[in-house]
Amino acid sequence: MSIWERWLERPQGLWFRKAVFQVHLWVGIGVGLYVLAISLSGSAIVFRRELDRKFSRREVTVVVPASGLRLSENELQRFMRRAYPSWEILSAMQSEPGRPDHVELLRGSRRIERLFDPYTGKDLGNPESLTSRALGWLTDLHDNLLLSSAGRIANGAGALLITLLAATGTLIWWPGVKNWQRSTKVSWKASWPRLNWDLHSAIGFWCSLFLFVWGISGICLCFPGALDSLSGGDFRFWITSLHFGRFNLLTEVVWTAVGLAPAGLALTGALMWWNRVLRKKLRHRSDRKLSLPAEKILASNSSRP
Repeated sequence: MSIWERWLERPQGLWFRKAVFQVHLWVGIGVGLYVLAISLSGSAIVFRRELDRKFSRREVTVVVPASGLRLSENELQRFMRRAYPSWEILSAMQSEPGRPDHVELLRGSRRIERLFDPYTGKDLGNPESLTSRALGWLTDLHDNLLLSSAGRIANGAGALLITLLAATGTLIWWPGVKNWQRSTKVSWKASWPRLNWDLHSAIGFWCSLFLFVWGISGICLCFPGALDSLSGGDFRFWITSLHFGRFNLLTEVVWTAVGLAPAGLALTGALMWWNRVLRKKLRHRSDRKLSLPAEKILASNSSRP
């Protein structure tokens, strides 16, 4: 049989497939936690715009009942310094009647925003809701790995590795002409190791196109300067919409659900590694330790006259 015929019929024995499997295995081990974090955070922020609008508590949405005369600028700043004695007031913007004043404070490299009641000087808290702040943290994790520009570059490398995982996984998935349909399904009555393998294989097959889209678009978004110089801002807007499925409600729901697929692949892949490699090594070491005392007894008996 030619190599092509072997690939179509029985690809498992080909050296090329074995090499690709090793690449897929070790890249997957290396970026497993990264894939898990990117998958979960990406699904969580698909609806960020809608959630921000719903849960926002910016100064335009916070009502302050008028209680007497409005404090002067100096009086209000005294309340600010009393509440934040070690902070520098960067700006204090007065708002219209019935709305709180918006204040920006700086200490070292940390900048915060607060809302203050212009009638009582009371600190009304962060202008962003807890939901908005959580979504902001998840967005920073997904975009920059919480490491600013260095994290964005690392994220671009991670997106490249995800694309490599998708490509090698597609090659490994192919089981031959006679068995390819079975590799698209999950046998729920199978043993746990087989069930885990079926889940990994089926999720990878049905979500492979999404994985390529997320990997390639992620590379583009992590290096926006090069992207803009090549194609302009319109393409960047389009690729962002494609990355997060922001076309309509249906695509956002699909992207949120399917966005969990990489996390599922990372978990099932880790379990396969445990079942096939780690557990066997641990069992071998355990058996070896148990056999040592017996070996010592035999050795001591043989040394006696």
